[in-house]
Amino acid sequence: MMLNRLLPALAAGVALAGLVACGGPQGPTSELVVDYPLEGSMFPPGIVAPTFEWHDGNEEAASWLVTVEFDDGEPGLSLTVQGGPAPEPEIDATALRETNEIYRGTEYEQSAEHWTPTAEVWEEIKRRSVDRPATITFSGRAASAQDRTLSSGAVTISTSSDPVGAPLFYRDVPLMPSAGKTGVIQPLAKDALYMIKWRLRDLSKPESRVVLHNMPSCANCHSFSNDGTTMGMDVDGPQGDKGAYMIAPVEREMTVTDDEVISWNSFPEKDEGHKTIGFLSRISPDGKFAVTTLNEGLFVKNFLDYRFLQVFFPTYGILGWYSVDTEEMKALPGADDTEYVHCSPVWTPDGETLVFSRAKSFDPTENIKSEDDLPTYAGDPKEPRIQYDLCRMPFNGGKGGKPEPIAGASNNGMSNTFPKVSPDGKWLVWTKCENGLLMRPDGKLWIVPLAGGEPREMTCNTPLMNSWHSFSPNGRWMVFSSKSKSPYTQLFLTHIDENGNDTPAILIPNSTPANRASNLPEFLNASPDAIEHIDVHAVDHHRLFGQAKESLRREQFEEAAALARQAIEKEPGFARARVILGWSLFRLGKSQEGMQQFRVVLEQDPESSEAHHHLGLAMAELGRKEQAMRCFQQAVRYGPTNVEALKSLGLAYLNENDSEKALKAYERAHALAPEDAGALESLAVVLLNRGEVALALTHLEAVCRLQPEDADTRTFLSWCLATSPDGKIRDGERALAWAKEANALTKGGKATTLNGLAAAYAETGHWDEAVATAREAHRLAVEERLPDAPAYATRLRLYEQKKPYRHR
Repeated sequence: MMLNRLLPALAAGVALAGLVACGGPQGPTSELVVDYPLEGSMFPPGIVAPTFEWHDGNEEAASWLVTVEFDDGEPGLSLTVQGGPAPEPEIDATALRETNEIYRGTEYEQSAEHWTPTAEVWEEIKRRSVDRPATITFSGRAASAQDRTLSSGAVTISTSSDPVGAPLFYRDVPLMPSAGKTGVIQPLAKDALYMIKWRLRDLSKPESRVVLHNMPSCANCHSFSNDGTTMGMDVDGPQGDKGAYMIAPVEREMTVTDDEVISWNSFPEKDEGHKTIGFLSRISPDGKFAVTTLNEGLFVKNFLDYRFLQVFFPTYGILGWYSVDTEEMKALPGADDTEYVHCSPVWTPDGETLVFSRAKSFDPTENIKSEDDLPTYAGDPKEPRIQYDLCRMPFNGGKGGKPEPIAGASNNGMSNTFPKVSPDGKWLVWTKCENGLLMRPDGKLWIVPLAGGEPREMTCNTPLMNSWHSFSPNGRWMVFSSKSKSPYTQLFLTHIDENGNDTPAILIPNSTPANRASNLPEFLNASPDAIEHIDVHAVDHHRLFGQAKESLRREQFEEAAALARQAIEKEPGFARARVILGWSLFRLGKSQEGMQQFRVVLEQDPESSEAHHHLGLAMAELGRKEQAMRCFQQAVRYGPTNVEALKSLGLAYLNENDSEKALKAYERAHALAPEDAGALESLAVVLLNRGEVALALTHLEAVCRLQPEDADTRTFLSWCLATSPDGKIRDGERALAWAKEANALTKGGKATTLNGLAAAYAETGHWDEAVATAREAHRLAVEERLPDAPAYATRLRLYEQKKPYRHR
């Protein structure tokens, strides 16, 4: 019977060498290391076959005898395999950009041998290793002497009798950081949000299914009720209400409508002018409540490094809750103390208690004076320091109680985040790291009794980033995310017994294409086909709004107006779409009709920062400076974090020669958006006008780094560095470097750029290059009819006399 089960292995190219280990002459053997699975790994009964990986210390080994010995007293298995490189992974070509790459593994990983058992062989191994060890030995054989063992190494694994019992729902994300035209770095460009997918994975199947895609918004955190009948998920987007949150019944064909979406921005106690996002919301076990962080303030710094592209954590915020039955939204007493930040709340299985992270609240920008004070990578010591404690507190029907730090998960000199409670309410698993909470390279999973006690670092931890964990409904398996085998985050499983002991991590293969990341895994307590498709009609107006804003950016005003009208038809109270409509009409020459749209918004919401700002822009274009100034002031008053309004206010003050107020406006804008090149450039201009040249030039250099294709700023920067009369400011080498970059960008065909390059050559004593470059600059200036073309000739004569130019 066993032979019949193993015969299909022959068709897959695996030679059957016998039913027990072969004998034959043996000699000294070299070490063979099995890299994966790890010693002691445990697999669920329904999971697909893993790919074994090993390194053989004997270079003569050309094939391997794989023997499997079981603890059941029966003969084992013996197969001859060829090893070789890992199977070629699936690659999503649409997710490749200049800021990422196809990851092939380390040099060591690439040199490994690989073998994936056939489905028949794997089922036999699992069947005979349930709750007992199976020892798998790899013995290297030479091509010329198959009966001689050159090397040997083994690993012991087992199969649990505990099934996972539920499919996985998770997010599939391309890692494509980008810098927009303003220099602002985004983890994912707005026009690529549709590429995010949500998948459902039956672990007994080799691949997952996409159930949601083409969303116009960056939907993210999701959770399910204990019985798997209710789903909660953020459906916010950059073009709409970032506080939108859906609560909908789980169905095979889910169509989420407007009445199944709430907005955390309707919180009655929302801070004036603040737009809340509802950070890390969580549905209750019975599906009757949702809890989240409200009035939050965040420290965010994005990087172009796709491996760890963001630092992101709240520095202030309270917990609030929403009732599905009564539609009430209130702060949670005991977790509403503004002296603390409260975040990442989760429920105990009975719905009676909340566990959350808490730390002293603070302003993360207070010590940031310039770009040099900001972190440049995840884990940078320049990150603002925050370390959360885990607390528990009764929910008490929304009446709350007193937060109590959990012994073992608080006051330990580390940051304790992402708590998850086991379904039996006995164990608490969380991520511990040195600082912050999201995507931390040093994040490790720890376990402690929920009542508090002696914490233990979990066995399943991998070397790099361990988080986003979730218990299976039976509590015996936990899924988590890690970057240990690829910078494209992957999903792993570990088994946890009744005593809280866990096993080494096993990879869930083929969760996504190899150049996309898997995160936010949650088990759905339902059948694997419980969800076939999710269609979120509730965000159609956001999709139209996003298209309208993109048309406006391209100055396609007719199209922008039409799309904005469609968005308003679907959501009549969609104020942001009406602002787009108003500005499009204004740009089409319909000024009165456009301004009327702004007034309609302000009648509905007198505190709309966007409407005040765009009305101010309209007034400025019409030459009504005083009215424009009042509009900008109102926009900033009602939207203190509205960076665009702050920039407009700064320009208005600058036009009134009030450099002090302009400076304050631009400084606030820069502190809020350190990577907004426009704010930084404007700040530099004000500083130049005030005579603070050195600091201004430092900011301009930062602008150049943010905008790699900005030739004009590079030209201006090089000009200042080359021609300043102040010897402390002047720096010929820096000037020449920036001037050469500018000239490369303009391909040597722009008079102003060549003019700056000639000045830099002169300052560094490269007289021949200075003269030749200045001569060409003068020729182009005359050709382009520049009004200062005569000055080009004057500077040329200076360089011919081997004299540098100094501006006054």
